[in-house]
Amino acid sequence: MNPLALFDLDGTLVDTSRAIVQTFEATVADLGLQPVCDEAIGDTIGMPLARAFAKLLAVHIEDALVAEAVRRYRSLSQAILLPRARALVFPGVAEGLARLTAHGIMLGVATSRTQASAEALLEAAGLDGHFAAVVGADRVSRPKPYPESGHLAMALVGADAASTVVIGDTTDDLLMARAAGMRSLAVTYGVHDRAELARADPDFIADDPRSAAAILEGALARRVRRRSHLRLAVG
Repeated sequence: MNPLALFDLDGTLVDTSRAIVQTFEATVADLGLQPVCDEAIGDTIGMPLARAFAKLLAVHIEDALVAEAVRRYRSLSQAILLPRARALVFPGVAEGLARLTAHGIMLGVATSRTQASAEALLEAAGLDGHFAAVVGADRVSRPKPYPESGHLAMALVGADAASTVVIGDTTDDLLMARAAGMRSLAVTYGVHDRAELARADPDFIADDPRSAAAILEGALARRVRRRSHLRLAVG
């Protein structure tokens, strides 16, 4: 099986938190609603948009207001977030991804964004060429923290749970990993702090992208070497 490093996107690869808050604020203003505080918006980062707006606006997720808010958010994001995406990539991310690929580790993304939104952000950030699989929330029936996104990503690249590590900045990422039987690496530079992440019992914790890449090399590269040795022995 191919070893797989399965990354979250927002807050793990790209520092989108402030731009996301600004886009939520612009959406609420565009709808003519009362402003929502930054802290409340921050608490929803990592959720699918419909779930986040339902929570922020205190309405049922099936309410027409939620659908309209999601539509306007996506439109505003094109102007607010995407033009800044390349500058928002966390320092060390691109180099770390290249190092992992050089070690024969497959790379994937599992995100609470829709497929189209995830692909647009990765392209705008200049990261799209690194990933063999991208799984948006709308490709599964139940996205993070449920295991389906992880299962689909593994199927797309031919990995199994034993050879996969999920990397994320929220407890939803870590809970998905656990539910799918994968190991997890929590990164502390995103949305949730170290104490909150630790409560989800990750296998590893890293404080920056370079440290995360080094941990992943140690956890996954040996599987590549072991597989290569087996092929040589059989040959």
